[in-house]
Amino acid sequence: MAYVETLLSSWLEVMKSAGVTLSLLLIIVGGVVYGLAQLQPGDTRGRWQSMAIGLFIGGVLIAAIIGAAEVIQSISSDLLT
Repeated sequence: MAYVETLLSSWLEVMKSAGVTLSLLLIIVGGVVYGLAQLQPGDTRGRWQSMAIGLFIGGVLIAAIIGAAEVIQSISSDLLT
């Protein structure tokens, strides 16, 4: 069981370090794509806006998971013991 707790702890550190960067990158790229979508003709604007909203929501979801990573780690380690 100690191995599983060590593994979960290392995953927590990986999520914290890489996740923040990925979250901010997705939110920024989503904003840029949404802005560029405004320059497109009406028939392609919807596709660009949909992709931009998807990027933005992905960034927000990653930020929420990172915020709850410690709680997820503690609950999952309690389930395994």
